[in-house]
Amino acid sequence: MGRLVAYENLRKLCEEILLSENFNIEAAHEIVDVLLEADLRGIPSHGVARLGRYIKERDSGNILLDSKPSIVHDTPISATIDGNGGPGQCVSNYAMDLAITKAKKSMIGLVSVRNSNHYGISAYYSEKALSEKMIGIAMTNSYPLVVPTFGKEAILGTNPFSVAIPGSKKDFILDMATSVVTRGKLEVYDRLGRDIPNGWAVDETGSSTTSPRRVLNNFNNRNSGGILPLGGSDEDFGGHKGFGMALLVDLLSAGLSLGTWSAKTYSSSQAGVCHFFGCLDLKLFGEASHLVRHMERIVDEIVSSDKAEGHEKIYYHGEKEALARERSLESGIELDNKTKLLLTTLAEKHGIKKPADWPLTGTQHE
Repeated sequence: MGRLVAYENLRKLCEEILLSENFNIEAAHEIVDVLLEADLRGIPSHGVARLGRYIKERDSGNILLDSKPSIVHDTPISATIDGNGGPGQCVSNYAMDLAITKAKKSMIGLVSVRNSNHYGISAYYSEKALSEKMIGIAMTNSYPLVVPTFGKEAILGTNPFSVAIPGSKKDFILDMATSVVTRGKLEVYDRLGRDIPNGWAVDETGSSTTSPRRVLNNFNNRNSGGILPLGGSDEDFGGHKGFGMALLVDLLSAGLSLGTWSAKTYSSSQAGVCHFFGCLDLKLFGEASHLVRHMERIVDEIVSSDKAEGHEKIYYHGEKEALARERSLESGIELDNKTKLLLTTLAEKHGIKKPADWPLTGTQHE
């Protein structure tokens, strides 16, 4: 096991870096909070490895640090928000909090968002409803990375969504991309110098490739090729279903907000990313405590069903992440070499002292 960085130490370092880069306190806190939640849960593709991305997008004018979201359409149960180019985490916290507020008053709150930025992991926002014992929904479109079924042009985003359902002992938290993998996963493989499996992505000719660098270069140059939708390249294993789910996310986020759909994001001076958030009070359907117990019984019966040979456990959605989060909070977070180098470089740029438990750069182990 390599040296691990304590959560609070890594948080302090990353916030100091963003503050030194002239991010305001609110943006620095909210961005780091979301990124570290990904690292805590064992999702390094969406963790602090992306810190440099937000600095670059601020520099390019995609992220407008002093901008605030505004409501452009409002009803008792819904709203449309213009993010005005603000940090995706700040815009999304505002939008999800508004959905929760509406649901507390009217039992349902739906909010569509346009003109925002990358917001991190979807579960961060859907889970905000759990503290109110409500169902939370969060989804976002993204940079065009995914080819539609029978296509070779990356025209859809990985378009993830999350649904969080409260429980008394365990919460059900589904958080998934509508593609086979995310761009972040390709970046992890590229950082580690590893080939990706066949069936994850296609090159500019539409043929399967195992080179993450080739796919990433095509993204950067807006060439053909990209990640496959959930289910793969054709209809035999349901690729058209993943394609439909990705399109659905775009219609609910960009469509309902009159915003920019995936293919048009990051094509002008601003990112134009769009989101959709929802909050549902369980009382819409009956006595909340009865519903919670009933849904938990369904999950319990599924995970206690017979296991396949060689497997001892069936995991419900959100369980692995919850277990990883407990371990990370107790033992610390391990960072790959390129992430350590990125944060070390940014810290040294501003004369920021790294924490005492900072792992050695250039080696995974001591």
